[in-house]
Amino acid sequence: MACPFFMPTERFEEIGWRHRTRLPLGDGWKGFCTAPGQANVSPEPHELGEFCNLGYAKACPRLPRERAWDAVRFCVTLDRENMITIMYVCEAAYRPGEHGILEHDCVLNRWISSHRDARIQKMAECYLQSYLSKRNHSDAPSVEQEQTAQANG
Repeated sequence: MACPFFMPTERFEEIGWRHRTRLPLGDGWKGFCTAPGQANVSPEPHELGEFCNLGYAKACPRLPRERAWDAVRFCVTLDRENMITIMYVCEAAYRPGEHGILEHDCVLNRWISSHRDARIQKMAECYLQSYLSKRNHSDAPSVEQEQTAQANG
């Protein structure tokens, strides 16, 4: 669950997260804040590690009191050779709020459906980049292969 005001820009290799691949965007990211009045502020490394990459950042001094969401989650729901479908959920007070599906065409390398909010879309792109990096460096089965194996039983 990344902070909804975080705009990731590049991987954050310097910080030592124990389980990088379990982070909400599939890895740690550097970026900037888009909260009202804080536009383009580059968070300190500890803020990136404690707030921006994790969401529910109530201790963050830039987090606005009034906000629609507290965090954003992503999950690959379909992985085919030519298409990847990502579900997103924007949470408020630990409850799901807005949610939907984003689709990426792997052959054309473009989004078929995208999010209207540039921050959420950029997070989805970072999540996809992390996912593809893991998928391409792993022999792990795709979501579709796992679902087929479960159905066949």
